[in-house]
Amino acid sequence: MPDNSRPLFRQKEQPLTERIRDLLSRLTLEEKVSQMVYSSSAIARLDIPEYNWWNECLHGVGRAGIATVFPQAIALGASFDPDLLKEAANIISDEARAKHHEFARQGDRGIYKGLTFWSPTINIFRDPRWGRGQETYGEDPYLMGQMGMAFVQGLQGDDPCYLKVAACAKHYAVHSGPESLRHGFDAVVSEKDLRETYLPAFRDLVVEAKVEAVMGAYNRTNGEPCCASPTLLQKILREEWGFEGHVVSDCGAIQDIYQHHQVAGSAEEAAALAVNNGCDLNCGTVFFKLLEAAQQGLISEEAIDTSLSRLLRTKFRLGLFDDEEDVPYTSIPFEIVACGEHGQKAREMAQASMVLLKNEGGLLPLDDLQSAAVIGPNAAATEVLLGNYYGTSKQLVTALDGIRDRIGDPSRVHYAQGCDLTTTEAGFWGDSPAAGFAEAVAYAERSDVAIMCMGISPDLEGEEGATANSDGGGDKLGLDLPGMQEDLIKAVHATGTPVVLVLFNGSPVSVNWAQDNVPAIVEAWYPGEEGGNALADILFGDCNPSGRLPVTFVKSLEQLPDFEDYRMEGRTYRYMKEEPLYPFGYGLSYTTFSYSSLKLDSETVSGDQAVQVQIDVENSGSVDGHEVVQLYLRHGDASSSAPIHQLAGVRKVPLAAGETKQVSFTVTPRQLARVSDQGRLVIEPGPMEVFVGGSQPDSRSQFLTGQPVQSAHFMVVGSARELSH
Repeated sequence: MPDNSRPLFRQKEQPLTERIRDLLSRLTLEEKVSQMVYSSSAIARLDIPEYNWWNECLHGVGRAGIATVFPQAIALGASFDPDLLKEAANIISDEARAKHHEFARQGDRGIYKGLTFWSPTINIFRDPRWGRGQETYGEDPYLMGQMGMAFVQGLQGDDPCYLKVAACAKHYAVHSGPESLRHGFDAVVSEKDLRETYLPAFRDLVVEAKVEAVMGAYNRTNGEPCCASPTLLQKILREEWGFEGHVVSDCGAIQDIYQHHQVAGSAEEAAALAVNNGCDLNCGTVFFKLLEAAQQGLISEEAIDTSLSRLLRTKFRLGLFDDEEDVPYTSIPFEIVACGEHGQKAREMAQASMVLLKNEGGLLPLDDLQSAAVIGPNAAATEVLLGNYYGTSKQLVTALDGIRDRIGDPSRVHYAQGCDLTTTEAGFWGDSPAAGFAEAVAYAERSDVAIMCMGISPDLEGEEGATANSDGGGDKLGLDLPGMQEDLIKAVHATGTPVVLVLFNGSPVSVNWAQDNVPAIVEAWYPGEEGGNALADILFGDCNPSGRLPVTFVKSLEQLPDFEDYRMEGRTYRYMKEEPLYPFGYGLSYTTFSYSSLKLDSETVSGDQAVQVQIDVENSGSVDGHEVVQLYLRHGDASSSAPIHQLAGVRKVPLAAGETKQVSFTVTPRQLARVSDQGRLVIEPGPMEVFVGGSQPDSRSQFLTGQPVQSAHFMVVGSARELSH
């Protein structure tokens, strides 16, 4: 029986739409507007506490004290393992719930304490200069969608009535630098690139994962401010995809509409334009001007009610208007935050993300060492474990810490910084930037191996205004190792001591000399709180590396189009015709995998049929490991251009030495379709080729891995058919 002594909006048995309608009816216009900014006011007369919508959990609960810090998002993408990522996201949402309820019980409802998390970032990492590319899962729309959906599902939970937390897909849309221009930039794209590259992951999260929120980007897309775009927010997001959640602006983006984009003439006009076109929540304060906008006839109270109803829907689904005992997630104990079990999962996630780029002569895994030199500016650095948007870890394990702990005897581990990350000129006192080389060389000469921890750091790449890299606004100006790092590598290499190069970074770097000369290279990314332990696990063979590159490592900037050019031609593995340094999907293992018996269920399919693909995968080496089985599609005859080939399936498969497993994929009709020059999704009759293996079917991947991929052909028959987006 409903409790009629309580307002209808407090009665959880009532239909959601009725509860929202009842609460709206009790609010004044001023109160309604106060709920549409991120720091929503309390409404004391209705016993509604203040609520701050802004929270972050890109790779762990961020900016709210102690939390488990998982590897940065680009590293999570490198795992190529949606199932493992979902487990990590479930831990993150557990900690989020535990922290939120404990803070609320203590009366703290401030910023970063709520249940609405502005993660994940699913923009395409189209250019390696972009400082925020580290926040994404890489450059491929399919991988981005698979990883993003897993993350959302882990965050939001599977309760039929309540969200565990509310996830947010950002930044919608066509947003990936330059950072210095983002507040006024117009990203001009063709309908083909928009539908083929920039929107698919957002569609996956909205349609398939039912993400609760979408954040609009700072920039314009084809002339329309993303946070007030009728094309993006109305036509595509709500009408085509059926999105029922709420849209939040990026922070300060509504102000940009009139100050930088100059699409509106005033704050009132910008606020009205955004809400009328589908933006519901302002990270900022411009929406307070909705009162004046209503008085000026720029917006109706009905339009305000429509937006606010979407925000209230989220709060109701989070259980914020219900008793704690009625919401299943309120009982998660505060003691689980950053517990040992969660730290172990962070270590497992870091292990799964590290990519073995080179292993000449089987130098790795290391064995029977009498001594090791750990050298480089990132060896003892904690900031390179974190990336950006992170929480406070109970314990950060650096590379030096992890290696020392693994070897066990500190006297056998020699440490030298060698140089810093960036300095190339003598300092005030005349000290040479190479002053540390002598110590590094001396220790290398006295060691069995030199483990060189190089790369970049979050001080050199990140969001506008958040890094020391002011010249690029957070974006990188080049791809080479900065400072004296390559000279230090050459000096240590010249000693004759075997060198293992470990890269810490959130985006591609060009290490052409190292690839030609250094025997072993490991990509460690920004690996989270357990990064040093995970690295030691990889280096000493306690864990077999299984990460794969989620983004292409080019040889130089000369291989790339202009940064401001948003056309996909020449970008990413799907459209790049030049040979990269390291291809997307590439990574080595301490064992070998063999593929055989590729089978399709039919050699001809109609446009409404799926294609079933099976292949046998054998661990043909002597070490247990995980293989990342990758399926790519290539269109044959087509009426317009198509990607060279594109990822259409991923399975991460554990295989004991000598074990064989059959791996199956389903290629959907949607994956068989192509995007026409006009942006239509069309299945056309003609030949298709499918490739399955441990890498792309490109020649560079085959050369680096020494392993071929399997291929088969089939025909799509019947007449051309258009699919809905």
